[in-house]
Amino acid sequence: MANNEESRGLKSLFDWFANRRKSGSTSLERQEREIADGLWHKCSKCGVLAYTKDLKANQMVCVECGHHNRVDSDERIRQLIDNNTWKPLDEHLRPTDPLEFRDRKLYSDRLREMQEKIGLIDAVKTGLGQINSLPIALGVMDFRFMGGSMGSVVGERLTRMIEQATQRRYPVVIVCTSGGARMQEGMLSLMQMAKISAALQRHKDARLLYIPVLTNPTTGGVTASFAMLGDIILAEPKATIGFAGRRVIEQTLREKLPDDFQTAEDLLLHGFVDDIVPRTQLKNTLTQLIALHQPVLTTPHMVLWETMSLTSTAAE
Repeated sequence: MANNEESRGLKSLFDWFANRRKSGSTSLERQEREIADGLWHKCSKCGVLAYTKDLKANQMVCVECGHHNRVDSDERIRQLIDNNTWKPLDEHLRPTDPLEFRDRKLYSDRLREMQEKIGLIDAVKTGLGQINSLPIALGVMDFRFMGGSMGSVVGERLTRMIEQATQRRYPVVIVCTSGGARMQEGMLSLMQMAKISAALQRHKDARLLYIPVLTNPTTGGVTASFAMLGDIILAEPKATIGFAGRRVIEQTLREKLPDDFQTAEDLLLHGFVDDIVPRTQLKNTLTQLIALHQPVLTTPHMVLWETMSLTSTAAE
């Protein structure tokens, strides 16, 4: 009887150790998830653990390898716009479902779920503000909302912002991140490419500055329209930028593409991007570019100096 109890005890002990081994991987996954969501952040590129507060202070750029973690639209606005100068535009515009589109679920239900989950009305925020005391019209796309896809509201908000900038003679900056046009809105989504491009042309005709900032990823109809129409096109390091997806191109061409294909560095090499700017330097870079393109105002001192110079020359 005693031997049976001992054997049962040993068996249960062995079972306990076996269960511990089986659950080991699960515990590690849970631990990593808790680390990532808590005080520490594990870099997806180099694997280095960073204190989340320090990472945010460095604008979500890994201090070890320079990997640019994705940031939402609110964080991007805080990084670029001076405190207490942001004035949002057209927040009342809301997406609808004119085609009554349905894939695995109704488009209207998908929109409602996104809005409740993320707290955004659509995939872009637009507004007016100041960047180091210089006025600016800024649009920031948010990849969390249906992959930053370009629907009717995205197009309308950007168009109205550009028109406001043209009227006020403000430079325009659009931070792009998108999977392209929103298929649930069909042709209505594709029309936004032409509408935004037309507004940018009027802005250009007024001799005003437009700078798109291409972040990871910028693809599809956004790349095929306003993302590539800038006077100066900037990109973040290692950002994926292209039109069709890599796999689609490889299947069409039946060729293996280079590893750096559709990266910001490759586009810079081939002249599609003017400069690659780390996020920590973006605000100062934009400030310098905007300041250089401000109209030169003739001050009374300059007029007086020119008058004196002319008088001196005439006397000679």
